[in-house]
Amino acid sequence: MKIRFFTILTMTLLIFASCSKRKGSKGNFFTPSSSGNPYEVMVVADDSVWNGYAGSSIQRVLDQRLKGLPQDEEMFHRSHIVHAHYDRITNLFRNIILINIGKEYTVPKIRIERDVHSAPQIIMHITGPNQREVSMCITEHTKAIQERFTVEEINRQANDLVDRHNIKFNEKVKEMFDCEMFIPTDLKKMKVGEDFIWATNDAVTGIQNIVIYSYPYVSEKMFWKAPYCALRDKVMKENIPGNKPGMYMSTNREFVWTKNISILGEFAMEARGLWEMHNDAMGGPFVSHSRIDTVNNRVITVEGFVYAPEKMKRTMIRRLEAALYTLKLPSEKNDNETNK
Repeated sequence: MKIRFFTILTMTLLIFASCSKRKGSKGNFFTPSSSGNPYEVMVVADDSVWNGYAGSSIQRVLDQRLKGLPQDEEMFHRSHIVHAHYDRITNLFRNIILINIGKEYTVPKIRIERDVHSAPQIIMHITGPNQREVSMCITEHTKAIQERFTVEEINRQANDLVDRHNIKFNEKVKEMFDCEMFIPTDLKKMKVGEDFIWATNDAVTGIQNIVIYSYPYVSEKMFWKAPYCALRDKVMKENIPGNKPGMYMSTNREFVWTKNISILGEFAMEARGLWEMHNDAMGGPFVSHSRIDTVNNRVITVEGFVYAPEKMKRTMIRRLEAALYTLKLPSEKNDNETNK
């Protein structure tokens, strides 16, 4: 059984009618693999809809910028086809939005189906009597639509890591923190410090990194932005120096956003923003989760960060973000029912 890591954001999960229906994988002997890349969404709508109120609204939803990146990048890569081209090939796409407008729909509605034509797949149906009402419905549920597709992608990538991950890193995390964490296999190079592990792919371009570190829990104020940044700076200065004396990783505090989330029903703080190398020109995006290990009265922070000045970074940072959700604290390691 695949794990739903994203019981996660305790989100504004859509006040959708008929919120979830699953087809395809049940009763069929074979369900083909879905096509498309992570965070790609295909919108199926007639040209008149795509170029009208409803189409403009869904484009604004998908085109919103992802916070915490050094350059503007949309949350999703989108494409558009008309209904006449929605066939046995295009319906295999991993993330689909189907927009239908007609008098047979009395009120605007949004509903979800999964694994209908392929797996993994999510199809979001948006229907309504006219473009204006559908546009208002889409705008009203902007955050929920974005989170729904984000949730699906993070669950997919996190479950892939359960099946295939860096075993040595996970063993080291067990040894040092009594936790479990699954990271991509290409992050092979490791550095170990005091209550600190750093794994990197050590690539020539597109450098991706995961760190995990811990510190005693003192009060809830540790989850405020300023104390969090101060603790992060202290840990990174000690463990991630630059190539020359006086160089070390630090946090660009002007560009840091924090929010409280829920992972497996427990409190966590998400932070995303920009890091930079003090006295050097290096920098890039990071995303982190800080969680309370109640067994040992400490905070465990897991973070992914990227250095890729020549590349777009959304896909890389999202890939690392999925790994953060695989962290199991000592109280959760053997609690398979909670995970499921």
